[in-house]
Order: sequence, then structure tokens, then C-alpha cells
Amino acid sequence: MVKILAIETSCDETAAAVVEDGRKILSNVVASQVDLHKRFGGVVPEIASRSHQEVINPVIKEALETTGLEYSALDALAVTLGPGLPGALIVGVATAKAIAYAIKKPLIGVNHLEGHLFANYLQHPQVKTPLIALIVSGGHTLLAYVKDWGEYEVLGQTLDDAAGEAFDKIAKFLGMGYPGGAVLSKMAETGDPRAIDFPRAMMGSGDFNFSLSGLKTAVINYITKNKESITDDDLPDICASFEAAIVDVQVSKSIKAAKSRNVGTLILAGGVAANNRLRSELEKASKSSNIKFFYPSISLCTDNAAMIASAAYFHYLRKDFLTLAVESQPNMGL
Repeated sequence: MVKILAIETSCDETAAAVVEDGRKILSNVVASQVDLHKRFGGVVPEIASRSHQEVINPVIKEALETTGLEYSALDALAVTLGPGLPGALIVGVATAKAIAYAIKKPLIGVNHLEGHLFANYLQHPQVKTPLIALIVSGGHTLLAYVKDWGEYEVLGQTLDDAAGEAFDKIAKFLGMGYPGGAVLSKMAETGDPRAIDFPRAMMGSGDFNFSLSGLKTAVINYITKNKESITDDDLPDICASFEAAIVDVQVSKSIKAAKSRNVGTLILAGGVAANNRLRSELEKASKSSNIKFFYPSISLCTDNAAMIASAAYFHYLRKDFLTLAVESQPNMGL
């Protein structure tokens, strides 16, 4: 049985986890920085990296103590190499290198986006490759063809704002605070998604790319133009219409991607995978197209180290190890 300790510090969560054989979570500890960044209306990179420095050792200690294991019982160390905030990644990579050197265990580097894919592998043993993956988060929105675990082809991605970024920006404009994406989605649940005809950007582009900056501008212009007549009662409809404009394009392109590669499985991953409308609409569209659809639980949608440890298991089997000279890769692609 292969036991891997993984560290994740790509943005504003400090996380450590121990996973056995890529599927069995023995511990999964996450220290969030939301309260630190809230008053600034977004993640402040310098604050994020300093917080990682302060809490990473206690987080790792808790992850190990929860399992009752000693370092000697581990088979490898894994860490997120990128993409992410440069200063935040450095903390995790430096810590993982130090531990790997001290306990003389192999070091494995994992792409953060690959980690999100493996949140589904952790929870759904029935998920089989090849498949199409829609990864939707604060920093990334992309469709990938997963020929096998470790073999990825990016079919399309956002040309500007990511979905999570767009949600948070509109929420901030509406005075919902930070992070406001979840608040906006909650409000959207009571609104009419067809009340306002916001643009479905690149719906008919013929490719698998996305663009959300135009939609974001359209929503801001609508609110600004009608600010004298908009009341609190109108906010659910605005939120629901905005959310639907994002979801409709992502659902349409995901199903088209699955059909274009003739695969029968679609998975959803990333922080925005927690969005109820996105889940339900993808589920309906997949069912009508005879495609199997999977998504992770809420706790595994957001950044965590269990998904990193799960992805690292396949690197371990291939003996895909790093030297201690490795450096973080903030702009790392899938």
C-alpha cells in the first residue's frame, strides 16, 4: 500500500493530506485564508505567502497525527508545483523538498489542475478513461480530453476571465463582499434565469474556448444603466440570468466536446464545480446525451491536498520523481 503525504499552497488555502493508493483518504487538513483577504476584496499575494509560512508546519503535523503515522511510514512526498501564486507555491515546494530530503523519500510534483481532476478519481471508482473534463475555478476554465490518467489534451480554455473570477467580480460589484461567488449563486436560486437576456459569449464559435469578460461588462452596464429602477427584489433575477449565461455555454461546449471525441464520460472539477446550477444542468444534458456524468463533493471541489496526493499516486507508479533542484512553476499548463 502506497502512502503519500501531499502539500498544496497554490493560492489561499494551506493544505496537507495523506492518501493511500490514490483513493483512501487517511487525513485531509485545510487552513483557509478567507478572513485574511476579505477586507481587501480579493487575494493579496504577499499576505497569502506569509500566511502559508505561518501555518504550513502545524497543518502538516495535524495531517500526520490524524493518521497516527510517522514520516518513516510514508512512501513519497507530493507537492503542487503550479499553476498558482509564485510566493505561495514557493512555500509549499520548499517545505516538501526539505521533508523529502530529511526522510529520504522521493519527491513528486503535481499540476494543480490535474489535482482537481483527481477529486473525481478519489470519490468515484467507476470513473474510467477516456473522458472529457470541465475544470472551472477562480483562475481557470478549460475543457480537456483525458485519454488516460496522466495523458491530457486541452481542447479549449477561457481567453480572459475564468468563471470563478467573473462570479466574484460581479458579486463584488453588487456589494456582496468577498468571496462573493457563492453568495451570488445562492441568491440566483430564487431568481428567474431567463429574466434578462445576457450574452452567451462564444456559444457558436465552433471551438471549445470560452470568454467571460464581455458578459461581465454586459452585466455591469445593465446594472449601471438601470440603477435608478433596480430594487433588492430584482437582484435574484440579475444573479440568475448572469449565472445562466455562464452555465449555458459551459454545458453546451462540454457535451459537444464529449461527442467530438466519442467518449461516454464527463467529469466536472474545480471550485466552481460546487455551483448547483452548473451541476444540475450538466447532469440533465449528459443524461439526455447518454453520457455518464460525475462531480466531487463540496469539500473536494475547493483547493485541498487529498486531490494532489491522489494524482501523485500515478506519478509514483511511473517513478516520475523530481530532484531537489526543482522550482515552482506559477504558469504551469496542464
